[in-house]
Amino acid sequence: MTTMLDKVLQHLQMLVSFDTRNPPRLIGTGGMFDYIRTQLPDFRIEVTDHGAGAVSLLAVRGTPRRVFNVHMDTVPDSPAWTANPHVLRVTGDRAIGLGACDIKGAAAGLLAAASATRDDAAFLFSTDEEANDPRCIAAFLAREHGFTEAIIAEPTQCEAVLAHRGISSVLLRFRGAAGHASGANAMQASALHQAMRWGSRALDFVESQSHQRFGGLTGLRFNIGKVEGGIKANMIAPSAEVRFGFRPLPSMSIDGLHEQFGTLVEAGAIERYEETFRGPSLPAGDVAGAEERRLAARDLADALGLPIGNAVDFWTEASLFSAAGLTAIVYGPGDIAQAHTADEWVSLDQLRRYTESVTRILAGHTAQ
Repeated sequence: MTTMLDKVLQHLQMLVSFDTRNPPRLIGTGGMFDYIRTQLPDFRIEVTDHGAGAVSLLAVRGTPRRVFNVHMDTVPDSPAWTANPHVLRVTGDRAIGLGACDIKGAAAGLLAAASATRDDAAFLFSTDEEANDPRCIAAFLAREHGFTEAIIAEPTQCEAVLAHRGISSVLLRFRGAAGHASGANAMQASALHQAMRWGSRALDFVESQSHQRFGGLTGLRFNIGKVEGGIKANMIAPSAEVRFGFRPLPSMSIDGLHEQFGTLVEAGAIERYEETFRGPSLPAGDVAGAEERRLAARDLADALGLPIGNAVDFWTEASLFSAAGLTAIVYGPGDIAQAHTADEWVSLDQLRRYTESVTRILAGHTAQ
């Protein structure tokens, strides 16, 4: 007899077989999306190509007010994989494959739950989450969609996550004046020296925020990821470039932090300060608004009978739904520790629990 888990694994085997690595962002409207379409025969299907490998499929049955979202793109595989990453392997307690944990396992669960129910349902499948280029979600939220609640699939060990950090990435370029390193002006003229002074002050500022708290999260996360500049040891560096990122608490202003980071250096030393990516915190809004939305998300999780987990440090597209006014929670199978790893896996028990909970929600059996 075929069990619900068997059906989930059949779907997952197919979904993993489709190459949706991002980069290189070579994802089209066929293949995987043709498969999803055939598994949802009683849904209204709309496939949209947003360009650059960003494709979305919106599937709606009836007139639901809640949408389930899951991204179908994966990170690239690595030479550390011990077998073909696009061939699902099932052991005694886990399913192994590229995207199995992050987060095609949830998509397989949604397809199985859809076939087991006949009630109102809406699924939004997207393919640009790993690119830090959320075209699919932005386009969906810009339209008249009619949804008031969103459940975004990410690996949360089948617990509802109500809050997570925001994220911002920055390109910072310093200007200097080329010259011989023996010059008396070398200390101030070097763009690399300016970059290092800025870095020291930035680290001190971040440490001064360690007392800040929101929903179980503490402090400001910060990382200088890359520093480039200069020519050789006896030449004053005429330019330097720093790439850094920070992850604020929901109660912190991203714009305010940019203003702070942009002034931690002598006047005129910065040639370019460019934010290259921004993702709001979950819940979105100022301190009062974020707390109000967190409480609404808690009420939703309670109403759906979902256990509530701790706030997390990683970013998700749930914050985009929250910023657009929807009550949003993050909920999915798997452990984030397995995401983006070689031989990525999700436990069979997590797949079963997730699918059972979604089936129950779709059938209208919410609070337990």
